[in-house]
Order: sequence, then C-alpha cells, then structure tokens
Amino acid sequence: MPAPISKRLQDALVQLKDNQQYRQLPDLEHQGRYVVNNGKTLLNIASNDYLGLSGDTALQYEFFEHMQQYPAAHLPKMSAASSRLLTGNDAQLQLLENELEHWYRLAVGEGNSATTKSALVMNSGYHANIGILPALTALPVKTLILADKLVHASIIDGIRLSQNKLCSYRRYRHNDYEHLATLLAQAEDNVERIIIITESIFSMDGDCADLQALVRLKALDSRIELYVDEAHAVGVFGDQGCGLAEETQTLTDIDYLVGTFGKAFASIGAYVLCDETVKSWLINHMRPLIFSTALPPINHAWTRFILAKMPQLQARRQHLAQVSLQLSQAISPVHRVTSGQQEAVYQSPIVPYLLGDNARTITKAEQLQAAGFYALPIRPPTVPANTSRIRLVMNASISTTDCQRLIAHL
Repeated sequence: MPAPISKRLQDALVQLKDNQQYRQLPDLEHQGRYVVNNGKTLLNIASNDYLGLSGDTALQYEFFEHMQQYPAAHLPKMSAASSRLLTGNDAQLQLLENELEHWYRLAVGEGNSATTKSALVMNSGYHANIGILPALTALPVKTLILADKLVHASIIDGIRLSQNKLCSYRRYRHNDYEHLATLLAQAEDNVERIIIITESIFSMDGDCADLQALVRLKALDSRIELYVDEAHAVGVFGDQGCGLAEETQTLTDIDYLVGTFGKAFASIGAYVLCDETVKSWLINHMRPLIFSTALPPINHAWTRFILAKMPQLQARRQHLAQVSLQLSQAISPVHRVTSGQQEAVYQSPIVPYLLGDNARTITKAEQLQAAGFYALPIRPPTVPANTSRIRLVMNASISTTDCQRLIAHL
C-alpha cells in the first residue's frame, strides 16, 4: 500500500532540507529600521519598506493625532466585516479611490487631455493579479497574453486562471523586446486582443522594463494592451511617487496600471488604474474582489494619510536612489545578475548579490547577519535554478555610512 500522506509529506520536507531549500517563518521583533532576530539587533536590508515609513514612529503619532479630528461616530472602523458589494464599501475606501485618481492626474499633468483613469482598490497585489486577468479574459474574445519570463508568481497564477478556449499565452525572454516583437508578428490574424504583461521593476533581479519601448511596440498594433505591475516602483520613482511610468512619461499609454500599498506606502492593499468601463467590468467579474471581505477602513485611512504625503517625499526618494546606486556599483561583475537584455537606466532599491549555489548563499547570509545585517538567502523556486542570491534591499532610512559598512562585508 502507498505510504500515508503525512509520511510522504515528511519525506518531501526532508528532501527540501537536503537541497537547502527548506523554509520556516522567522521569529522577529521590529524596532524602527532594525529587526531583532534570535536576540540580536540587525539592520533590516531585506524588506520592501523602500521609503522607510513603516517604522517611522513620528509619522504614526501624527496619524493618530490626525484621527482625533473625527467625531466618535465617524471614526474609521477596525473591520469592514463584509465584501465591498455588501457593506464593506466604506467612505474611507471611496475617498481613497478618488484621491488615487487625483494623484494620477497630477502625475500625468493636469493639462493633459488623456487624464481620465479610474481607480479600483483591492486587498493585495496578489488579489489584483489573480483577479484582474481572469476577469479581462472572461469576455468571448480571442486573446493572446504575452508575459515577461520573470513576472511575479501572482501574475503567473493570474495567467493560468485566464486560460480558456479563447485565451492562450506565451512568455518572452526577460526584457528581450526583439523576442517580444517576433511573438507579436507570429500572432494569428483571428486574435482580437493581445495583452503584454510586465513588471516595471522586477522583484528579484531589481532591473527595470523599458516602458517606452513597450509603448512603441503597442503603437504598431491596435490590438495590443499594456498591463504593468508597478509594485516595486510606486513611491520610489516620479515627482509624485507614481512609479516608473511617471518617470518615463508613459502613464497614459498603459491600459492596466497595478500598484500596491504594502511596500513604499507602508500600508496594505493594492489598486489598478484603468478605464472606467473596465473598472465596472472588474467589479462584476473579479472573484477576489467579489468574494473577499474588504480591508479595514482604518487601513484605508492610513493609506490616504500616506498618499497625501507621497508628493512631498522627494528627498527620501533621492537619498534612496543615492544609496542604491552606491551599493549597486560596489557589486563585482561575478556577483551581478545579468539576465536582462537592457542596461539599467533607473537604479532600483533591489540589488541582488548572486552566488548561485544554495549552500554558499545561506553561508553568506549568515555571515552578513553576524556582521549586523538582516540579509536573507533567496533560493529556487523563487528564482531560477543555480541563481540563488542575497536580495539586498535599500530603504530611505539606511544612511550612507550603513551602506559603506555593508559594502565592506561583501
């Protein structure tokens, strides 16, 4: 008889340990820009808190004072207690969507005629990507999805959920737009819609998509729509902090602009900026939106508080760019990730330190932790085989001196 499932699970877990791919939840205490792990205080260089806002206690106290302006009857609730289509569509959430649309208009330029985009807020970036794509492909329209090889797992899952008799997909080599152009040329004449999907800043390699090149490709075929996930660029780029699309002046050319609040915004949730008709379609067909309890209104109040400050955080963005570039330039060629075809034009806060081998990567992470840095090994299947790396992540609370000390230990 086959072994019991529990025994087979145990054997599979042992195999993970043998391959040095076993994961477990860390026991952490957060103290501003530091984490306490196993009794040791370490500088956090592993989180996505790019602007250093999540541990800013002065900012938190300011928010609490801001909340005191609300009469007791109108304080934001601690739970939505329902999906948005029932009773979860709180005033804070509706105000947040209005303010996101205004933020987008500021980033585009108020004088630009193409400033009409609607915002739809969701519970997370994962919810967004596994919900938007299947909803878009629910129409009986022959659709081809062309996605960058290194898009996030949530996008891959969304694509898988989108597959049906009328929707197929292919992956183009990472940031290889000649390959993408070849796939576009191979699209059958009866394909009515082509959705090109990319991240703007890639979460593991830290490199950026050439959004302007994608816009030029889009202009060649009226069937093409652009879907850009700005999760790691929102708050980091642009005068308003609207992301790489703002920085490259491509905002109005992107059909589905997805962003998250769980990184530079130091909050939780996600949004998509899209056409008003598309928003209405998503409300009617996007399963994670329809069947999930909305986030607590108090969270949306905090996100609104941060959003109002986002255009004023340019000094943090500039410092972040400086320390990120300082670290990136110090990485020797042997430890650089070179999977993309594009030279880095915009320096992201994500600086991978490639080691390749799992054991070597774990050892290096332990050495950095011993030196006072909370650095973590990233191994397959999160990244391709033989590309294990330390994912060094800068944030605006890291000083130039901190960065120099980190470089010395590399």
